[in-house]
Amino acid sequence: MPGKIVLFAGVSLDGYIEGPDHDIAWHRVDEELHLHFNEQLAAMGRFLSGRRTHQLMTDFWPTADADPESSPATREFAGIWRTMPKTVYSTTLDRADWNTTVVPRVDPAEVRALAASSDGDLTLSGANLAASFRDHDLIDVYQIYVHPVLIGRGTPLLTPTDTFNDLRLDTTRTFPNGVVMLRYEKAGSA
Repeated sequence: MPGKIVLFAGVSLDGYIEGPDHDIAWHRVDEELHLHFNEQLAAMGRFLSGRRTHQLMTDFWPTADADPESSPATREFAGIWRTMPKTVYSTTLDRADWNTTVVPRVDPAEVRALAASSDGDLTLSGANLAASFRDHDLIDVYQIYVHPVLIGRGTPLLTPTDTFNDLRLDTTRTFPNGVVMLRYEKAGSA
């Protein structure tokens, strides 16, 4: 069975993944939630991201576990991130380190072939890349973590598109810090 493409994202209650100037300091990621993320993401077959998200990750995760102040969850995820195969979609990067393949554009046939040959699901991050995947009707699962904050403005997770998807609720989970996970799977298209 081919791997699914999972949009994995944290959002404010008003639907933003980041505030002005790419601020994500409002995300309520405590140790318990971080360990949950690690469990979920370690089971994936590949990380898919846009250039900006990939560069944010490379600014921190390659050496995050070398900091003696890092939490156990942070140290664990640094190892997961370094070893996980990654695809970054970018027209400006020629190459990328850390087990990363650079692809210039989203080609639906190539994405589905990648999912079919993967050892697990593919996790998708980044609002611009998610919009492109939605335009091509490539997202199978929406795994959204709603943080108990209203930030008013920033980068919305979901932008307008002509693609309609009927979804079915698969799983919910409430964390003690107030974050709620909502996992929806695609039920069909119209």
